[in-house]
Amino acid sequence: MHNFRTKFIAAGALALSLGLGAVSAMAQEFINVLTGGTSGVYYPLGVALSEIYGKGIEGARTQVQATKASVENLNLLQQGKGEIAFALGDAVKLAAEGNTEAGFPGKLDKLRGVAAIYPNYIQIVASKESGIKTLADLKGKSLSVGAPASGTELNARAIFAAAGLKYEDLGRVEYLPFAESVELIKNRQLDATLQSAGLGVASIRDLATSVPINVVAVPAQDVAKIGSPYLSVTIPKGTYEGQTEDVPTAAVGNFLITHADVSDETGYQMTKLLFENLDQLTAAHAAAKAIDLAKALDGMPVPLHPGAERYYKEKGLVK
Repeated sequence: MHNFRTKFIAAGALALSLGLGAVSAMAQEFINVLTGGTSGVYYPLGVALSEIYGKGIEGARTQVQATKASVENLNLLQQGKGEIAFALGDAVKLAAEGNTEAGFPGKLDKLRGVAAIYPNYIQIVASKESGIKTLADLKGKSLSVGAPASGTELNARAIFAAAGLKYEDLGRVEYLPFAESVELIKNRQLDATLQSAGLGVASIRDLATSVPINVVAVPAQDVAKIGSPYLSVTIPKGTYEGQTEDVPTAAVGNFLITHADVSDETGYQMTKLLFENLDQLTAAHAAAKAIDLAKALDGMPVPLHPGAERYYKEKGLVK
């Protein structure tokens, strides 16, 4: 009896180790793409990426996960619950620093960079009748800064600090999503809205066709004070109805991020296939038009993944 039991346990242990071996071999080729809400930009681009990786990486099985975007994605990467994720640059920086106010339990030390992709423009728009033309003009006025602790509101805090302003300087602060902010301005219940989004965002287009607007400048010297990952950019004239001149503002890059436990080869393939299939990504969402190999390392807040670094060396971007 004893002998039989020993053999049985040994056989079980062998089966278990063989099973685990098979699982780990498969796990190396499993790519979970972490995105955002299904109505945003991250999700359709994530679907396109998963199709590109499924076809282009031998033996890879891919899936797309809809999430609450940047903060959740980075926490999931640290836990090894995804292989590649979309995230806003300042969220990545705060994650690496372990900023608990932004929603991180501690320093996320496994995050590794794949590529800078396209920028979110910080767009501050006021009704013309409010008389707001500059950041200083916001004093005593009402402004919506986005949902509390959202990517947009983190952007608002940074812009205010650089301009030497505080929320207390405003007449009223609202923490509202884009569409609701626009409705309040149309109804003359709010003076201005700050939105972090792609150029030509539907909410501001809608506002500009309803009431005369001013697009408020964020001067380059204020953007420089914030530093990486914020960049100085221009909202070209005519982006919105009634916008007759170029307006300087800040942008924060969106990034594709992976983690240190993803193999070098998979990291290399994920980076290479991204840049070899930009037409497929642009077909999924117009924001992908801004993805450019020459800018792939701009403002990268975390160390590069070794596989990504190998690709950039081949392309002459990294010495």
